Amino acid sequence: MSLPSISLDTLLTGRAVPFTRPGSRSAIAKTPRQESLSITTLGLASDEQGDLRVHGGVEKAIHHYPREHYAQWSAELGEHPLLSRPGAFGENFSTTGWTEADVCLGDRIRAGTALLEVSQGRMPCWKLNDRFEVAQMALRAQESGRTGWYYRVLEEGSVAAGATLELVERRHADWPLQRLSAVLFDKRVDADTLRQCLELPLAPKWRRTLERRLESGAVEDWNPRLQGSPKA
Repeated sequence: MSLPSISLDTLLTGRAVPFTRPGSRSAIAKTPRQESLSITTLGLASDEQGDLRVHGGVEKAIHHYPREHYAQWSAELGEHPLLSRPGAFGENFSTTGWTEADVCLGDRIRAGTALLEVSQGRMPCWKLNDRFEVAQMALRAQESGRTGWYYRVLEEGSVAAGATLELVERRHADWPLQRLSAVLFDKRVDADTLRQCLELPLAPKWRRTLERRLESGAVEDWNPRLQGSPKA
């Protein structure tokens, strides 16, 4: 499987602000940046996350979401103001040309002067429900596989909109993110497949999740992530 080079169409960052539910904060509302931004192991300069327990960190330093998914969402949801421009899903990188079917776990990507590694797919949470004002938006993203993915930073550097994103190394060609996410979001427990996944360089949270699944023979409850706490 090959991966053609593509252009970083839009680079986005956001500041954490109070969100929709009592005590919640989010930086999901991101805006385009035209200047070159530094990339550290924690992500893009000036980008923030509202809840560092579940967002951000070295395994989720940069979020990439395919722009071509927007047309599919528009077909399903109808006209929605968030879908008129990049940034609806809180992404840092917006591009056309790569999707979860093309990108593999562990792919190493040159982005500007930084070297990134695909660390995991996104696990959608309730903040998508509130942002889109669609009750099951997180679940729909999960079931569709249109989740986007995260990078860890192997070499710090800088990047700007218009930069080329180039695959420089592929170590797990049999594991596109689409396949891996299908395992993660499958309610059936296939012990042999779980063992295969656990041989991969999984992000720690994904590894713990699949290890628990293999040990217990049961899939965890997704409702806290997908629904969150009720609004006051």
